[in-house]
Formats: sequence, C-alpha cells, structure tokens
Amino acid sequence: MKLKNILVSFALLVFFHSWSQPIQLQSPNKKLALNLQMGHDGEWYLKINLLADKNTDGIIPKITLGLSRSDQDFSKKLLFLKTSKTKLIQQHYELPFGKKSVRENEANEITVSFENPTKAKLNLILRAYNDGITFRYEFPEKKGSYTINDELTAYEIPKENKRWLEKWNPANEGLYATSSNETVLQQEWCYPALFNTADKSSWFLVHEADLDRTYCGTKLSNTADSNTYKLTFPDPKDGRGKGEAKPRITLPWKSPWRVITIGNLSDIVESTLIEDVSASTRFKTTDWIKPGKVSWNYWSSNHGTKDFKIVCAFADLAEKMNWPYTLLDWEWDSMTNGGNLEDALKYIHSKGIKPLMWYNSGGDHTWVPSTPKDRMLTHENRIQEFTKLKKLGVVGVKVDFFESEKQDMIQYYLDILEDAAQFEMMVYFHGCLVPRGWSRTYPNLMTYEAVRGAEWYNNGPEFSTTAPEHNTILPFTRNAVGAMDYTPVTFTNSQFPHHTSYGHELALSVLFESPLQHLADRPEGYYALPEDAKTFLKEVPTTWDDTKLIDGYPGEEVTIARRKGEVWYVGGITAAESKEITKNINLSFLKSGVNYRAIVIADGSHDKAFASKIMLVDKNSTLEVKLLRRGGFAISLTPMDK
Repeated sequence: MKLKNILVSFALLVFFHSWSQPIQLQSPNKKLALNLQMGHDGEWYLKINLLADKNTDGIIPKITLGLSRSDQDFSKKLLFLKTSKTKLIQQHYELPFGKKSVRENEANEITVSFENPTKAKLNLILRAYNDGITFRYEFPEKKGSYTINDELTAYEIPKENKRWLEKWNPANEGLYATSSNETVLQQEWCYPALFNTADKSSWFLVHEADLDRTYCGTKLSNTADSNTYKLTFPDPKDGRGKGEAKPRITLPWKSPWRVITIGNLSDIVESTLIEDVSASTRFKTTDWIKPGKVSWNYWSSNHGTKDFKIVCAFADLAEKMNWPYTLLDWEWDSMTNGGNLEDALKYIHSKGIKPLMWYNSGGDHTWVPSTPKDRMLTHENRIQEFTKLKKLGVVGVKVDFFESEKQDMIQYYLDILEDAAQFEMMVYFHGCLVPRGWSRTYPNLMTYEAVRGAEWYNNGPEFSTTAPEHNTILPFTRNAVGAMDYTPVTFTNSQFPHHTSYGHELALSVLFESPLQHLADRPEGYYALPEDAKTFLKEVPTTWDDTKLIDGYPGEEVTIARRKGEVWYVGGITAAESKEITKNINLSFLKSGVNYRAIVIADGSHDKAFASKIMLVDKNSTLEVKLLRRGGFAISLTPMDK
C-alpha cells in the first residue's frame, strides 16, 4: 500500500512538472486570449492577454484559482482530466431598460475538468467575449451539502497599473480613490474596480455577475499583498452580526461569474457583459414594467412625506413636468398636515400620476428604526402588503437598509423581487449591493442606489467639493455595471450647497442611467428654469436603445451620447476646478444622410445660467461647446422629419 501511494505521488509530481502547454481560449474576434496554465507550485491560474499583430500583451498576468470547501480543498494538486470542445455562445435578448434595448453577444466557452487528490471533481467554466473574460467554478457531483470556507480567486495587478477603487462599505456609498506604483492603498474594496495598464492602452473593470441564492456577495481585498486583489466574503459583523458570512451550498453547484470587462474606455462604458452572463428572465410578460422619471421630496425636505401638502406639491410637479411617478419616501405612515396616506394617494391619482412607496427592509440586520418597518421582512408580510398596495394603485416599492451581502441577505433580495412580480410590482433597492446582473433575471428590478449620490449633500460639506470629480468617475465604474439611483439634477441647494454648474446638473439626466430616474430638486427649482431646460427635462428618456462614449477620462471629464428611437441625447461634464474648457463634439454617430435639429443647452455667463442655441447638423458636423469650471452641457438631436 505504501508503495502504491509513493507511485501515485510520483506520477502526480511528474505530471505537474511536465505540464507546460497552456490551455488557451480566444474571443470570437480573436483579440482577447484567456490562458489556463499551471505554475511551478502545481497550482493552476489564469492569464489574460490582448492579441495584436501576432504579439501578446499581458492584461492580467495572473488570476489565482481555487476553493476551500468544509470537507476538502480544491486549490492544490488539482489533476487535469479533460477540456471540453469549444462551444460558441450566441445570445439575442431584449430588456425594457438599460444602456441598450436589444442585446447581442457571443463568446467562446470551454469547460476544464479537474479532480483533487481524493478524486472529488471541480470544473472551471471559461468564456471569452469580445469585450471581456468570464469564468466560474462548478461542483458537478450530485450529492452533498457543504460550507465554502474560502474562495481563493485573486487578481494580480502590476503595480504600475493605475486604479480606481472605492473603500469597502456595506452600502457601497463611498468615493473612488486613485492610486498606482508606490501610492497603492491596502484595504478592502467594493466592486467594480477599474484599472488602466501601465502603457495606458487597455482598461479593465473587475466585477461579478449572476449571483444567486447559493452564494454570498464578495468584495476585493489587497491587505495581504498590495498588488493582489483577492475575493473575500462578507465581514461577520455586517448586518449587525446576523446571518452566516460563509455560504452554504448543495451539489451540484455553480459559483457566480467572475467578470473582467476589457478594452478601451468606450468598451467599458458601453458593455452589457454583466447582464449578458446573467440568467435570462422567466417572466412571461414585461409590459407592466414601465420606466420613467420620478419626483422625490426627500432631498429638499428630509421628512417631507410626513407632510400631506408637500406630498401634493410633488405630485403637482410630476404632473406639470410630464413625469409619470412620485415617490412617497419614509414616514408616509405618519402623514399629517391636511391628510393621511389614503388622502395623498387619492390626490396623486387625480393628477394622473402613479405612486411609488418606500419601505425599511426591517429585521434585526438594520439599526435604522425608520418606518414603515418589517412589512417586507417575510413572505407573509410581503403578500399582505403587496395585496394592499395593489388595491391602492401603488405600482412600485423602494426597499432600504440591507446592511450586508451575506447569503441570507442575497436570498432576501430575491424573495422580494419574486413576490413583487406576482403583483406586477416594480422594485428598487437603497442602502444595498452594487448590481450583479439581476435586472435581466428580474426585470421588475428597476434600479439600485449603491452610490454616493445627491443625498450626500444632506450629510455634510464634503460632497460639495468632491461631487464634480466623483460625477466624472461614475460612468466608468459604478454606472457601467448597472442602473444607478444617484437622484440627480438639482439646481437649488439642500443642506449643503453644490459647486457644480447648472449645465453640469442638467447633463446628469443623460450621463447617469437609471430606468426610474428620481429628479431630486424641489418644485420651485424646476419651475424657475428657462423654458428650453425645462422642456429638456420633460422629454429626456430614462431608457435607451443605444449608448456611446464620446470621450472622457475618469476624474476629469466625460461626454456620453444615448439614443431613444431616432433621437439622440448628449450629456457632458468636466471636473476642472481652475479653468474653463471648450469641447468640440464630433457627431459621427448620427445616421448618414439625415439632418438633425440640435438644441444645445450649455453653461452661461455664470454657474447658475444657461446659454442655449439651435443648429442644423448632420453626422459630418462638429459642435463647439464651452464649459465653465465644474460645468456641463446637454444636447438633443432630433431628425428634421420628426
């Protein structure tokens, strides 16, 4: 028996040291290559290359692989068994919202099979898309329930790469920090993480997608090694210590996809890869899902929903601005000053507006006592509440304060979405996780907060000075992976002033993508606008058929064009503090042979003024636009036959 063990060990050793040929998977356009290879220590890892002119340039030199399960390890001494034939993944699907209404994607996929020294099986599923690389783990065996003690996935990033990351916080509401070389910070980080290679030629965005009930949300940590970002599980203290930090799985099982979007900045901004790899919906119909703009009283009046007259004023605002919704935020169950909830809903409906209503997620996982609380907490609670809301004509709910990304909380999110769908109820989350592709699986999920948004003007003076730069980073990071409820476009001041120009604020209605777009200013802020800006906010869509990055750089400036039908909208902003700039907007994205009526609304003589002009343009035209410090502009481009 001892001799047999020695022979087996020797055979494995020979195999480990003789294996030198990497397994390579190329993207359909043959520009990206994913290599699976074994190191000198016998551990398998991935390497991502950009293929160009028969030369290979490394994007990520090493992605460590492996899982530690409660019964055994799946990271060391994995014996290669086989590789499947390459399978072409081709998908066509549509969503009622997002960057693009029609999605087309294709990828090459292989499954690589391993077994560990006890002959337990592990598969690694690899995909190469034209705009990125994805991979996931699979335990193919049919029986067994286990705890995952650790996931060893780790991204080795050369120190010369510039990076934009947000310090970990359970609500995902921080600012992005920029670092490289000797300034690299070491701590835990939120998704998504943006990197630029040392030669500045390639960008990549690290995230995860298709997270389901069988796992927890993860984050990144480089605390052990400044240039290695390892996936880590939630802190046991998150959610006031409720729930298990390590996920419990039952075989067979697949992990979420690990996703790296790769290309230039246009590829990062325009990619739909996070939704492309996520499970398609099982909803039979989606015609009841209706995105749109929302009037919202919290930003200008923290306790506004307690006041019947304020609620009515925001219903009036929605009516006058042709916005379909108004939100009753926290404390609607304590409404006074002329009416209660039922009176308010009656008034809202009389204006032809549809109400949305806020809920505390409830339970012991959150310290926030704000009411109504606990009405979403259990299946029975939700069915009772959704039944009531349906009778009251409420069409959607905002659920707040989740406080963790542990497995039980992931299950809670999905329970809410599934129960809400039975009542054709739209949902959005605040105090929550960053999008993981759920909007494809559950298209009643309209938007997420998970961003330091305009609400932070109420939290202290810091956001006044950091917002201009922050706003130019978000389209390349947080908003690149899914809808973002920043609650933008404010012209008056809340508790602390904004330093952005009026043109900057107007541009956010195009730059920030969210199917339910909460425009956060008080009614008089919108009523006082000049007619062209007011008309722009009445007409600008919240869903898009196409999205294009015109130009930009995170932390400096960004200009994005989005199309709805035949009409294009362009928004651009700058974070520049010391100088005004002039931009020349190339309109080559327009349709050939068509003349467009361009309405340009840009910064005026000072930060609270606009300068507008109307022009006839086509795809060969260039628009010159001047921006003040921390300024911006918005443009609509309508075909002349419209």
